[in-house]
Amino acid sequence: MKPSIALPDAPSVVAGHGRAAILTPDGELLLLPTAEAAALLQTLPPPILVHAPATFRRLNMRPGPAFDLLDLFAFVRPARTAAPTPRGLAMALDDDQPPIGLEAEVTRLPDIAAALLNQLAQGRDTLLNRDAAPLAARMQKAGWGWGAYVTHALGRPDAPSSNEPLKVWKKLPEWEDQAPLPPPSSHPVTESEARQRLAAMLGPHAEQRPGQGDYAGAASAAFAPREIRGDPHLVLAEAGTGTGKTLGYLAPASVWAEKNKGAVWISTFTRHLQRQIDGELERLIPDPTERRRRIVVRKGRENYLCLLNMEDAVNTAASGFMNQQVVPLGLIARWAMATDDGDVQGGDLPGWLPELHGTGLIASLADRRGECIHAACPHWRRCFIEHTIRRSRTAELVVANHALVMTQAAWGGLDDNAVPTRYVFDEGHHVFDAADSAFSASLSGGETAELRRWLRGAEGGRSRARGLAKRLDDLVADRPALTTPLEAALQAASALPPSDWASRMQEEGPDLDGIEPARPNPSEAFLRLIRRQVLARTAGADGRPTFGSMECDVFPLNEDAAQAADRLLRALARIAEPLTTLRERLLARLDDEAEDLDEATRNRIEAIGRSLTRRALNPLSAWQAMLRDLALPRPDPGQRPTHVLFLKLDRRDGLRDQDVGLNRHWLDPTIPFASTLVLPAQGLLVTSATLRDSGDRDPEAAWASAEARVGAPHLPSPAIRAAVASPFDYAEQTRAFVVSDVAPGNLDQLAAAYRALFLASEGGALGLFTAISRLRAVHAKIAPDLEQAGLPLYAQHVDAMGNATLVDIFRAEEESCLLGTDAMRDGVDVPGNALRLVVFERTPWPRPDILHRERRIHLSDGDPKGYDDRIVRLRLRQAFGRLIRRSSDRGVFVLLDRQAPSRLMSAFPAGVEVRRVGLAQAVNETGAFLRTRAFLERDRRRPEAGRRESRENT
Repeated sequence: MKPSIALPDAPSVVAGHGRAAILTPDGELLLLPTAEAAALLQTLPPPILVHAPATFRRLNMRPGPAFDLLDLFAFVRPARTAAPTPRGLAMALDDDQPPIGLEAEVTRLPDIAAALLNQLAQGRDTLLNRDAAPLAARMQKAGWGWGAYVTHALGRPDAPSSNEPLKVWKKLPEWEDQAPLPPPSSHPVTESEARQRLAAMLGPHAEQRPGQGDYAGAASAAFAPREIRGDPHLVLAEAGTGTGKTLGYLAPASVWAEKNKGAVWISTFTRHLQRQIDGELERLIPDPTERRRRIVVRKGRENYLCLLNMEDAVNTAASGFMNQQVVPLGLIARWAMATDDGDVQGGDLPGWLPELHGTGLIASLADRRGECIHAACPHWRRCFIEHTIRRSRTAELVVANHALVMTQAAWGGLDDNAVPTRYVFDEGHHVFDAADSAFSASLSGGETAELRRWLRGAEGGRSRARGLAKRLDDLVADRPALTTPLEAALQAASALPPSDWASRMQEEGPDLDGIEPARPNPSEAFLRLIRRQVLARTAGADGRPTFGSMECDVFPLNEDAAQAADRLLRALARIAEPLTTLRERLLARLDDEAEDLDEATRNRIEAIGRSLTRRALNPLSAWQAMLRDLALPRPDPGQRPTHVLFLKLDRRDGLRDQDVGLNRHWLDPTIPFASTLVLPAQGLLVTSATLRDSGDRDPEAAWASAEARVGAPHLPSPAIRAAVASPFDYAEQTRAFVVSDVAPGNLDQLAAAYRALFLASEGGALGLFTAISRLRAVHAKIAPDLEQAGLPLYAQHVDAMGNATLVDIFRAEEESCLLGTDAMRDGVDVPGNALRLVVFERTPWPRPDILHRERRIHLSDGDPKGYDDRIVRLRLRQAFGRLIRRSSDRGVFVLLDRQAPSRLMSAFPAGVEVRRVGLAQAVNETGAFLRTRAFLERDRRRPEAGRRESRENT
């Protein structure tokens, strides 16, 4: 007998820009202007919709009760995702004819709800759904509209409401320790082995790509045994788009891992590529259980669900203080039982779930503040992070990101003092920037206040922050040798600013010696004085202060600031000294009490020792070094520095200070990258589609520039170079234009250009901007017209959605358009018709800040103009690379900057002719070029224009 389901007697709504489609409970279909639709919805029951925050925002309505199908999807199919649109949900449910257009979409919403409830009813007896009914009943009690319909579908309409299903920490499996693995052997990988593994991964029916085999063979050189200590094998391999480099390097990496019983760490810059690699590894190991054992995606602790934080949140919500959080906590509980790794930031938790219920709650469920108590946690044996740590110890391939991998090398290990010896750096063109971020330091209000919170915990308020004393309570109790330095450090930490420091930064505020004259705060005094220096040296031409981020040189340093720096230096030393003593005495217990300590306590002491180093001692050491540098003689003009020091003030919302501080960056961040990560390694492969600057006419100069950006000149032996050209016929598959009649800075003309080009491509268009303000202005001007033409427009910094969600929608909705900034320029993979036009607002020159000024002087080999040009050409190549991802793709690239120098046009692949034309010609040729058979087929699937107009008139 087929299980019965019930559906809400409610309207359905899909909102566009300027209009909305409503299906009333009586079955009447209406297409109305936004204002009329909003007014009608106020008189009807809560509607069925997709993505309530985005829908209400488009309707200019305050958020209210609704039956959000994304909530239902997250409950029925936990740890699965879908593009958060009616079409995306239909595709996730294997609908052969997903809806297109507002009218088709709104009529499909009840069907999607029915399909999800039917799926739940069919699986009512599965282990996953054992506690689903009482959980749904508890969520219904907290206001979840779907609760009654879920319990009905599960055959338990009278299920008791209980908090027990929320306590997911009681149901998760425990990890088990394994014996440590011996060190890996040193067998090399031959080119033949790499090619054979590649062929096995591709299968007998795969498309033949000779360049892919050549690439795999070249990459195998990174896995040869090292001959001399401190002299690793470094391979630079540029693989043109379409080469298939991911499988190309996975082939030799997997062979080496199997032969030598060791791990290869694969590092990426974007989360998207991590997911792509994880998908490609299904070809290597089809069995999911075996793949989970041999392959791990590793991220920082702040990415994973903390079960102790989850317990705190559930207890607070269950007590009634935060009852509105029961619904999202229930969805998280469902997800936690099905997730592969517990990653709440970029794993299998749908990116739109935090958008529906607020990012604050989801973020608070992760250990973003470094407060883990490790083995003292009652959930330690079930901890997602600990599961991942133990899996990575025995894994063959570990997929991580550049920041994590570099930090691991700098710290000498993450959670177990283990450092890899074999690396693959994909997206290698980002190594320089990632190293710049990883090895920089900031003595700022935000950073110092965070250290105070980490040490002293919550000082008033309702924060759950746990201070160091609370985290160490049972380890230091009744031990004066430990409590004395701990108390001294916590007392000295009062010299750091409290969380409300920014409110006291105004120059007309209290005396510069501190918050209270009797108890001066050296941190706030220093911050206030450097803020004064920034404002004094960055005022606009009219004498008024500027907005946004402001920077100025440190030298000459204001005399008062120099004195404040000296006081702060002594204050930081008073914090660091007792913390160093505390760490040394804690670790000494491992030897002094070796016979008495149990395994959990030993693990906890080791973890706390690492935390003290990373979270406190390392920052304190860097800040002290920076303050000492301020007392050194002023550097001579033009002298090449090792580090670049500058002051920075960040402002938001007019004149509100967000942060201020002293910043230090390596002039050449590949120096610490090479010394901490590359030199200790055995072998390293750095690969990308854009390693070299195509504008360099001298191939040797192009390679030298690429090597400089990954630190190769700092190694004893030269890098091994390899390059494989793209298999795509760019002359046939692409067109490129520079529009010559759009005036720079004219927003009306800019918006008109985007509108005309997006209409000509009939969607599938990505618009890239170098400034958020211009993106928002253009979006406001063109969104209604595009929506009227049946082309939904989405945008970063406008829509109530994250980047990953926007890309998922863009990929699923072939008629949609997307506006974004540099995050959309790199690493976005949207093959096929979903992306057929890229429009760049203007030439992506590097930001002319102090750090760039120093680097273009000292790292440009006497050609600062050429240094800038190389950066721009690499950015243009990355943007152009979004267009063609398959041999069947066709695409158009348009640059709306008539001032773009011709010398930059060499950024594009060989065969691409970049033509300077007027906007009208670019629009006509774009439309003509993209009218292929596939597009005509798509047109036949769309509602006819005449019928759409008729419905609108009706």
